[in-house]
Amino acid sequence: MQGNHGDVGSGPQYGGQPTHAPGGVPPWGGNPGPVHGFPQQGQQYYGGQFPGGRPPRNNVPWILGVIGSVAVVLIAGVGLFALSRSNDDNGAAPTTAPTSSTTATASLAEAGLPAAKPKAALVSCAYTDTAEPAAKPVTKPKQVEVTTTGADAKVSMSMQTSTGSVGLALNKAESPCTVNSFVSLVKQKYFDGTSCHRMTTGQGLKVLQCGDPTGTGMGGPGYQFANEYPTDQFTVSDPSAQIPVDYKRGVLAMANAGPGTNGSQFFIVFGDSQLPPQYTIFGTVNASGLATLDKIAAGGSDDSNGPDDGKPKIPVKIESIQLGN
Repeated sequence: MQGNHGDVGSGPQYGGQPTHAPGGVPPWGGNPGPVHGFPQQGQQYYGGQFPGGRPPRNNVPWILGVIGSVAVVLIAGVGLFALSRSNDDNGAAPTTAPTSSTTATASLAEAGLPAAKPKAALVSCAYTDTAEPAAKPVTKPKQVEVTTTGADAKVSMSMQTSTGSVGLALNKAESPCTVNSFVSLVKQKYFDGTSCHRMTTGQGLKVLQCGDPTGTGMGGPGYQFANEYPTDQFTVSDPSAQIPVDYKRGVLAMANAGPGTNGSQFFIVFGDSQLPPQYTIFGTVNASGLATLDKIAAGGSDDSNGPDDGKPKIPVKIESIQLGN
């Protein structure tokens, strides 16, 4: 769902009011429509950017996820649905931070996701304006022709936060337009001085969502673009595209408010999570970055969106993101 980045929801359809957040409500979103985010447990909802919980009341995108074999988790927000849960959500889950130090690889094929089909060596990207203005002065990527092979296929970044450094490895071979947009935003210092507004710590959805300058799960860059890997490995009518898969620890993905509503909100998976393959994976986090995330996760969330879903108790501010290691 794109319109407003919000949370991820837990439904097979995108709609409603998304918010940026995983874990019940769709997490990532902020530009079009609902808030991007993740859906809440037991709820089907694409709206807002909020994963793993119920969509927030605002217009934000969500992310879907399933806990166990029955509970459905949505995430809403920009790029990646923001995680948010309604007050009546009783899907509490353990808050223990993951202990695994394994870093996900750049290709998630071994995580139960389909192997990425090779893309053309040069891909044309489309970035369309949204009704909502940019949450912070920024322009759309000037470069729309993106290479997917050779040395340019991988992009390294270092994200400095108030809690420590997080190394990022971006993959243009699988998600070229997403990486191109993220690099453009980084060069314009769009993320500098912004806070990570949502964290979910429940069973089946363990993510930290960032990328909204407003800190509400509703903000975006004023433009949106299509989903890439793994969504682009399925046809629109393929029912398996709504079946949750493992988004492994270390994955870097976009929150959204529904198909084609990616903007600036993103989430980092600090513990293996289950979501439908509707959230673009565009990179991974290094081992030292995961150690930083573990410290944040150990502090828990303030449960402002529901059990195990809210703002991180240890405030996380992105001080800067620099290209290169």
